[in-house]
Amino acid sequence: MALLDSLPDAVSVYEVSPRDGLQNEAAQVATHAKVRLIEALMDAGLRRIEIASFVSATWVPQMADADQVARLVPPSDGVRFSALCPNRRGLDRAQRAGVSEIAVFVSASETHNRKNVNKSIARTLKTFEGVIGPALDSGMTVRGYVSTMWGCPYEGEVDPQVGLQIARALLDQGCYQVSLGDTIGVGTPLQTRRILELFFREVPAHAVALHLHDTRGTALANVLVGLEMGVTTFDTSVGGLGGCPFAPGAAGNLATEDLVYALHGMGIDTGINLDRLWQAGQVASAIVGRDLPGKVHRAGIRALSR
Repeated sequence: MALLDSLPDAVSVYEVSPRDGLQNEAAQVATHAKVRLIEALMDAGLRRIEIASFVSATWVPQMADADQVARLVPPSDGVRFSALCPNRRGLDRAQRAGVSEIAVFVSASETHNRKNVNKSIARTLKTFEGVIGPALDSGMTVRGYVSTMWGCPYEGEVDPQVGLQIARALLDQGCYQVSLGDTIGVGTPLQTRRILELFFREVPAHAVALHLHDTRGTALANVLVGLEMGVTTFDTSVGGLGGCPFAPGAAGNLATEDLVYALHGMGIDTGINLDRLWQAGQVASAIVGRDLPGKVHRAGIRALSR
């Protein structure tokens, strides 16, 4: 079977710009501006939006107003807001703020995990026992991230078997989905195929998402491999906004507009209005005070004449 001979009818886009996109900004973004961005994303049709991270403001100052953001975003039928929670303290804050979904995160690289959360992988997974279970018991849903699957800024190559073991542990604890992260944007299509082949021997495709940074311009190529292999959830950031404070040199996520433009061009439904999404990218650009790297964000969405 040739690449792109087998494609899904629809894809779910998991928008991370209010959290992953903004967390690396040097200048503080005002709370009302974050809410304005989230509203623009909702208006474009996005239904899964990661709005904040309940982490220490000492380590990630840009997320200091997570509680206020969560309380101010307008509820809407069919829209699921989520927030990153590294520990029980973060879960408690998320519950008080009324968030219905949390995400937990761990790296497949021991060094990156220690840089990110100051814990070993094993200790991080142990910590989650006091987060995932109580979250589920309170009626929340829980998603998991496995970062640095394609490579680590400190260790280089990462054994995908380690990532698979972590993913199984997260799913066993109750995560409904695990998002595999190319945190520094080093992945290539063949590498992506090999990682997914390994995972799909033990994990169903619907339980796997891809979270691809576009540092070297290969994110969309890796998406195509994922699509052909059965992945139907992709994490993106409007305009390509973002980076990683613990991964030097990492660019932003794959731009939401770039993904949606490509998917719509292949006849794959996203439920997203591309014109309004492009406008949301302009909002993101305005609140951070600079142009963003997304290709469609910069070039516009005018299709070529047929």
